[in-house]
Amino acid sequence: MLLRRTYGTGIDDLWDALTSADRLGRWFLPVTGELRPGGRFQLEGDAGGEILDCAAPGRLRFSWSFGSEPGFSEVTLQLTPAGRDRTVLELVHEAVPTRAFRARYGPAVAGVGWDLALLRLARHLAGATLSPDAADAWQTSAEARAFVTGSGESWGAAYAASGAAEEAVASTTEATIAFYTGE
Repeated sequence: MLLRRTYGTGIDDLWDALTSADRLGRWFLPVTGELRPGGRFQLEGDAGGEILDCAAPGRLRFSWSFGSEPGFSEVTLQLTPAGRDRTVLELVHEAVPTRAFRARYGPAVAGVGWDLALLRLARHLAGATLSPDAADAWQTSAEARAFVTGSGESWGAAYAASGAAEEAVASTTEATIAFYTGE
């Protein structure tokens, strides 16, 4: 999967927001570990992995392991200047989940998760970082449910466009939206 966003900040600031443990904790999740090539990291209550490649301030590649779910999963972040104080972020998440996981959620589960993360990054860069309590409250708001539903349906449409069966698209989209909304 590929997500591309343009942010109204310079490449160095965006790089810092993506690689500084302090800043990651303000918009994504608190992180522990060694944030250097070969180092292992763990996001609080979520995924962890190993830093595979780092070429500041333009490219970061890391493995991505969520819980006990086996399979290959790797994320690459590529930053490109786009004029004065604008930077394009390309996030590529390559994954080969288990057959059961893929049948239940399809590609939407990762897509919605990254859409939410990149929304929080945009808000952080705009100066609107939420406290952990406020972020938790937002996650259960009508605005968040609408965002998750729209994102899930968009990823479902992309799954359908890839040739997936209508029943699979419907069930995986529904399961993904329910996963993120708790419904």
